[in-house]
Amino acid sequence: MSSLEKIAARRAELDELAKALAKQLAEVDGEREELAVAERVLRRLYEQEAEDVAVIDAETPQLVQVAGRSVLKVPHRSEVPDASALPTDYQRMLKIVQVAGGPVMVKDVGAELGIEVAVPGRLEPLRGKLSKLADRGWLHKLPNGTFTTRP
Repeated sequence: MSSLEKIAARRAELDELAKALAKQLAEVDGEREELAVAERVLRRLYEQEAEDVAVIDAETPQLVQVAGRSVLKVPHRSEVPDASALPTDYQRMLKIVQVAGGPVMVKDVGAELGIEVAVPGRLEPLRGKLSKLADRGWLHKLPNGTFTTRP
């Protein structure tokens, strides 16, 4: 093998290595960008939580940012003195369950709110809100899917 052939062969090896390294560098850069985005999101969440802990306004429902959208915050029962801190629609749901005096099905709450309970899928958002109230300690969700008030 001549010197020129050795040089050409080595150049081809180095070209392949350069391609592989460029691909690997692009993957590393992509992952670094994803980590930077995740870091910004976490910082925003930590800042929001710090603000929420610093100022709890029991008179009006709080808006928080989730995925760039403002949504109503449903506080934990232990954080506020009474249900007046809940958003209005959550207060209505809580009142319906309280008035029922016993386990209430989601469709019964929906009917009281004027939701078309016969239409498939209309009750799922309501089920989510009632579950959120249960998760936050305002209601109790029974194994059969019904809801009751907490003492």
